[in-house]
Amino acid sequence: MKINSRSDLDFMERILREVTVGRRDVPFDETYYASKLGDVWHRAAQTSAYASLGPFSMQAFLDLPATSKDDLKARPLDYLRIPVGAGLKYYQTTGTTGAPTPTPRTAQDMIANTVSVAEAWRPMLADSGQRALILLPSDIVPVADLMVGVCEFLDVPHVKAYPYTTGISDWDRIVGLWEVFLPTVVFVAPGVLLEFSQVLKRRGLMDQLRRSVELLMLLGEVSTPELRGMVGQWWNARAYDASYGSTESGTLAACCAQDRLHLLRRANYFEIAHEEGIAPAEAGREGRLVVTPLNNDARPLLRLDMGDEVSLTDGCRCGAVAPVVTVHGRGSDGTEIKGSRVRTRDLEGIVYANHDVMGYLIEVDEGSTWARLLLERDPSGDREAEPTRNDLIQRRTDEYFGFRWDEVRFVNRLPVTTKSGGSQKSWKRSNFRVVGEVVPA
Repeated sequence: MKINSRSDLDFMERILREVTVGRRDVPFDETYYASKLGDVWHRAAQTSAYASLGPFSMQAFLDLPATSKDDLKARPLDYLRIPVGAGLKYYQTTGTTGAPTPTPRTAQDMIANTVSVAEAWRPMLADSGQRALILLPSDIVPVADLMVGVCEFLDVPHVKAYPYTTGISDWDRIVGLWEVFLPTVVFVAPGVLLEFSQVLKRRGLMDQLRRSVELLMLLGEVSTPELRGMVGQWWNARAYDASYGSTESGTLAACCAQDRLHLLRRANYFEIAHEEGIAPAEAGREGRLVVTPLNNDARPLLRLDMGDEVSLTDGCRCGAVAPVVTVHGRGSDGTEIKGSRVRTRDLEGIVYANHDVMGYLIEVDEGSTWARLLLERDPSGDREAEPTRNDLIQRRTDEYFGFRWDEVRFVNRLPVTTKSGGSQKSWKRSNFRVVGEVVPA
């Protein structure tokens, strides 16, 4: 997080006051949101996409149609307030759902996002003696840079080492680094953690390296409670679904010590879209999440429909007043297998529930009428128990999706593409394989 001017320092202090007050702000603060939304409206009016905006009022805002994420991806430059080259940093989305979206960010973009996330995580990360290892990419995508900024803001010693950076980091280098640095917090994508865990299990190093670890902060991919429970047990550490958001919008929710995602509502104005229209985001509601980031500078967005189906609750044991959001994924997410739509979260809830599994690959024929599930076995697992596990997965798949796999098989190794790439991978590209000819088991 770069601060090299008095104006940026003043901005950071203002954002800090806003987000810390927000932790105690139980009622809806209409004056606060009207002021912040008016500022966003003014910035948005400077873009081609929102050039027809008239004067701001809350009613004008509520009458504005939602901005679709598909339209944003189709013409991303129209939503920019500044030229691509005028931002302090330039990023792109990963492109897993289409062409990468150019996303420059100004210093204020990065300051606001970093401070809001850091303050949400402060109760978990600000203890003395914490040391963070960031096993996330920083080329083009912003995720590792955000983690660095959070650590800098909270004064947490940290090191960044992405294991797929050719010629710089590999597993040997990371093991050596680990033995010296002794991280207590690991920021990592779930797939990368699975691959690293397997490396350590095969080398007999898991017991040694896990001794220092207290927190596993999973980012960049879907992580189910079942997967977090499994890896948390391996590492004897608490595993969290650390945050939710996108490169275009910034971070929208961050986890608490109870492993619940709380909306960052002082940094964003949230609404819920459903069949009757768009309503305020309140506990008990469910539908598609609509967000207006309140501090976006380079790309101000108004009523962005994230396309993600969510449900909101309250009463988290951590004591935070912001609603808890459960993200169910896009209605269009998933892929058809044997006539049923299968989504990542649903399938991984079955694959990783009470199983020591290092990864999985789905093989289907061209018509998706035949399907096989390949499971990568834990090197320390009990092979004699595998038939029983296969039967359990078959039953749960049948109960949840209404079909049975033509075969469930444990294998020693799956292609590294099922795990490598961290936040850059696409589930449909990395965990599915279409086979031209089906060979009966």
